[in-house]
Amino acid sequence: MTNRAWAALAVLAMMGIAPVSGQRLKIPLAADGHPDLQGVWTNATITPMERPAAFANKPTVTEAEAGNFAKLAAAELQSNDGASDSPGLRAAGSGGTGGYNVLFIDRGTQLAKVDGQFRTSLIVDPPDGKMPSLTAEGKRRIAGMMMSFLSYNTVKDRPLSERCIMSFGSSSGPPMMPVLYNNNYQIVQTPDVIMILVEMDHDVRFIRMNAEHDPPSMRKWLGDSVGHWDGDTLVVDTTNFTNQTMFQGASDKLHIVERFKRVNANTILYRVTVDDPSTFTRQWTMEFPFTSTPGPVYEYACHEGNYALMDIMGGARKADSKK
Repeated sequence: MTNRAWAALAVLAMMGIAPVSGQRLKIPLAADGHPDLQGVWTNATITPMERPAAFANKPTVTEAEAGNFAKLAAAELQSNDGASDSPGLRAAGSGGTGGYNVLFIDRGTQLAKVDGQFRTSLIVDPPDGKMPSLTAEGKRRIAGMMMSFLSYNTVKDRPLSERCIMSFGSSSGPPMMPVLYNNNYQIVQTPDVIMILVEMDHDVRFIRMNAEHDPPSMRKWLGDSVGHWDGDTLVVDTTNFTNQTMFQGASDKLHIVERFKRVNANTILYRVTVDDPSTFTRQWTMEFPFTSTPGPVYEYACHEGNYALMDIMGGARKADSKK
């Protein structure tokens, strides 16, 4: 190495900057030379999708502020332990625990940390950390969706998550959102296909690399995902959603672009842009980390031992008989 190269390395060291080659050595590479995304990951975090009013105009907070927020969130969760997850209702025969008590909640313990800073919202664009306004069409669609949830005529009237078809809260994605529990994912990577096993509802995503999208007539619960590498970043373009998926009320014209960038041995930075002009007045973007976790991803049993759907329909028919 020349004296000039040694001098450059010394300057970088004094500035606290690692050389690019050193950074790459910390990131495992697959056989084809691309970053290796394989492993078990979690995106659990207490950072909300939209920025709370308490953090208005503060996209990031200090470590002390983040610690205080975490303590308040933990105290709030503990104080609600035993309350039903259905407003105004208590679960009969369960000692008032409701559907889910603290034992089952695993939403993380701290705010999402990106570039050494604690984020106050998953949404990074718009800058205010809020989801864009809905279009008039979007508002009508959501109103209709909420009315359909009040229908108990047939099993097919019930939400997809209640029917164990898709996970609630879009943890399967795209976008792959953190929810109350089961926030683990296993990635298996080949040059042609990347598979993401989702713990929640045991969904499986297949990302076809360097491929063309299926015809618009082919609609899928998780959309049609096509990927390519942009340098060290996996870019995934997803279209062809059904008219029942409706992430945040979106239509079947929803278009999602995800970016997976492995920034170190233990972290994938996930950035996702949501685009649906018929629902939102502008595109919007979220960003948060996936961190490595030992695993394994255990089997998720949805219908097994779940009497909710049967009881809901049975209760509705009982009510009908009294009309």
